[in-house]
Amino acid sequence: MIQETFPMTIGGEEALNERDLLTRVESGLMMSGADAVRFLVIHCSATRCDRDYTAEQLLRDHKARGFRTVGYHFYIRRSGVVTRHRGLLEVGAHARGFNRCSIGICYEGGLDGRGKNADTRTPEQKAALLELLWKLHRLFPAALVAGHRDLPGVKKDCPCFDASGEYNSLFH
Repeated sequence: MIQETFPMTIGGEEALNERDLLTRVESGLMMSGADAVRFLVIHCSATRCDRDYTAEQLLRDHKARGFRTVGYHFYIRRSGVVTRHRGLLEVGAHARGFNRCSIGICYEGGLDGRGKNADTRTPEQKAALLELLWKLHRLFPAALVAGHRDLPGVKKDCPCFDASGEYNSLFH
C-alpha cells in the first residue's frame, strides 16, 4: 500500500492529486513531462536487514547530505509499506546524471546481518515493489527498470540484486 501525500507543494504551488502533478512542468524542480521518464531506478538503503531504518531516518540522513528532502520518489520498508517522498515528475536526487529522466525507488536493507552486500528484500518488499513497478509501468510504458549499479559510472552493488534482469522481462 502506498501512502499518498497529497496535496503536496512543488515550487510554491499546491498539487492536489497525481494528475495535476503530471500536467505540470516547472523549470528546475520538474521533469519535462511523462515522456522524459526513461528509467525506474531501484536502490537499497545500504542498511542491515536486522535493523530498522525508518523514513524519518532516511529524511534526516538525506538532509545531512545537503538534500532538501529524501532523494528517492518511493521508499519500501521491510514490512512492505511504501512511502512517497517526491512527486512523480519532480526531479529526484538519487542517480547522478539520470535524475531528470528517472523515478527513484529505494528498499530498506541491502546488507545482511554482518554488514555484507546482499539481496535482503522480504517477501512483503518484493510484492510491494512489483505492485509499484506495475503502476509506474502503466504511467511510463517506455521506462526501463535499472538497478543503480547498472547506470554508467556507478561503482556500487546497489541494489544488491539484478533489478533489470528480474523485472524488464515482465514489462518489455
